[in-house]
Amino acid sequence: MTEMTRWTVSVSKDTDIAVRSFLAQRGLKKGDLSKFIEEAVKWRVLDQTMAEARRKFADLPSDDLQALVDEATIGVRPTPKAG
Repeated sequence: MTEMTRWTVSVSKDTDIAVRSFLAQRGLKKGDLSKFIEEAVKWRVLDQTMAEARRKFADLPSDDLQALVDEATIGVRPTPKAG
């Protein structure tokens, strides 16, 4: 298990009720709130990272962008083992 860090956060009463109702409707327990928040934060970070990358590459011609993607893909593929 990974090391945990305790956060203290404040949200509006409406958000608190909405999230707790959402979790309760799905049969989730009080402790599942932390898991829900962690997953939501990870998705938001990914979303923001992708939006930033899209902005940075917006002016790049599509052929050049595809060449970068192809190069990166080749770079991370495992090499086949010799027989």
